[in-house]
Amino acid sequence: MKKTTLKEARKESGDIFLPIAVLLLAVIGTVFIYSASKYSAQKTYGDAFYFVKKQVIGVLLGVVAMLFTCFYDYKKLKKFTLPVAIISFVLLGLVFVPGIGVENYGAKRWIGLGGITLQPSEIAKFALILFCASYISKNPQRISKFKGILPVLLFGGGLCLMIILEPNMSITVCVAVLMITMLFSAGMKLKHFALLIIPAIALGVVLIIAEPYRLNRLTAFLNPWSSPKGEGYQLLQSLYALGSGGWFGVGIFNSRQKYAFLPFAESDFILSVIGEEIGFIGLLLFFSLLGFIIYRGLKIASRAKDVFGFILAVGITMIFGIQTVVNALVVTGSIPPTGLPLPLVSSGNTSIIIFMAEMGVLFNVSKQGSLTF
Repeated sequence: MKKTTLKEARKESGDIFLPIAVLLLAVIGTVFIYSASKYSAQKTYGDAFYFVKKQVIGVLLGVVAMLFTCFYDYKKLKKFTLPVAIISFVLLGLVFVPGIGVENYGAKRWIGLGGITLQPSEIAKFALILFCASYISKNPQRISKFKGILPVLLFGGGLCLMIILEPNMSITVCVAVLMITMLFSAGMKLKHFALLIIPAIALGVVLIIAEPYRLNRLTAFLNPWSSPKGEGYQLLQSLYALGSGGWFGVGIFNSRQKYAFLPFAESDFILSVIGEEIGFIGLLLFFSLLGFIIYRGLKIASRAKDVFGFILAVGITMIFGIQTVVNALVVTGSIPPTGLPLPLVSSGNTSIIIFMAEMGVLFNVSKQGSLTF
């Protein structure tokens, strides 16, 4: 009987540190969602645990999804490329259908299914990752030619068009950056990268100018004190929260900004509450955990045994990293404010279920790749 070496056993078990870190982050996020939302939830819904209950359901469903994808051979995902692509476009279209699409704050980004809401753009991001991985793995050499990247550009561009119509510029930008990142990692030439990035920046400028509220947000970002009770209000409250945290924070559950001062404290701006409660030192540890997940993801990608696994791992890791960085830049006032959740932390069931399922795929890639320890 052949003996299994320690190295082979570790390889078969996969990068176990990844799902442990993911679960830890999800638990931490749930704790801070309770802290950030208990006042507003009690005031609005008469239940301080309203958002926490929803998040716990999302985390539990996410764990089930992650367990399944941890042990489901990632190579079999190729056969779902077309169905997932079609479903993504159908769901993105349904947000505009009266009676099905749910509108909040002037944006139609959700689908209402009874008492359940679904955000199709979260599914669309994985659809892009799967499409890119499947397409590129069939013939990696064609990415070196511009005509070889056109199918990816058309598919990704179609998703971006549907998402910006909601409107949701933040997710649109994330999808565009994700698409270009995956193409670049697959071997796209620098001249083609420049050919894409220049018009993309120009288009972003046009989109900002075309919508008055986006232009107002940009103005508020440059000088939030010009409209402290208007467009600059949220950024100022976020900075107050982070500033109040100091080195060691005011203590968990002791945030003051969550008392109706900071809008969306449990979702897009939960990092502000976290910073207020655990301070700068705590944030360093918190971002170490986020960075650890990104590091493990990139290491898994570098040691994937095939192109399909490599692109899948790159895409999953990069969308996690992109959203993390953008969210952090927004709450610190480093870029204009935009609504984008912090992965695995912010309130939102669709996001956490999809991200945990993706992390399971990432773990599965590590199981079949080279040693990642």
